[in-house]
Amino acid sequence: MKTKLIDGYEYIEYIKETYPEEEALERSQAFRNWMEKRRTVRDFSDRPVPKELIDNVILSASTAPSGAHKQPWTFCVVADPEIKAKIRVEAEKEEYESYNGRMPEEWLEALKPLGTDWHKPFLEIAPYLIIVFRRNWEPAEDGSRKNNYYVSESVGLACGFLLAAIHDAGLVALTHTPSPMNFLSKVLERPENEKPFLLIPVGYPVDDTYVPNITRKRIEDIAVYY
Repeated sequence: MKTKLIDGYEYIEYIKETYPEEEALERSQAFRNWMEKRRTVRDFSDRPVPKELIDNVILSASTAPSGAHKQPWTFCVVADPEIKAKIRVEAEKEEYESYNGRMPEEWLEALKPLGTDWHKPFLEIAPYLIIVFRRNWEPAEDGSRKNNYYVSESVGLACGFLLAAIHDAGLVALTHTPSPMNFLSKVLERPENEKPFLLIPVGYPVDDTYVPNITRKRIEDIAVYY
């Protein structure tokens, strides 16, 4: 691997992956078709998932770009049944309040086609819960704080990579955002520089799984070319 010093910092040669136009189009179409099959699933099987699979999808997520390459994320992986049960209890408390007063009627109407409510059994059934925390700052040896940059944007990108990697591994996931999520910091005893960002149950679907018949927006509805 070739290296070069630029302004006193070591750089490595970027090994580019380029393809003939026809192959590039085929690859992009194949990837699009595969990602079109990705769906949010709420009916999880308790079938075990190898830990190595979870390691790999998290490592894939960590290849996401981040502000100043600070990588301001922590992926907490919960498999312990007692901890999952605690998380479910606390999440359902918040979700009950949301479905019974916090959320406006317009929001509740938008959720009806998806069949959601405050009951969250998947939090105990799914083999793993991946709770993604954003790291707002890092503790320094002298007790001061070193800021991270573009934290929400960076962690959001990593979560997108994570969901794609989960789908590529033949697993299913659900993006769960009980609000507020501060209970996750307490249950998992996370340090004060970390704040919960997303709770993602991961596993295999049950054999007879159905998902809402929804469609995604067309290219004309989401892209503007100039």
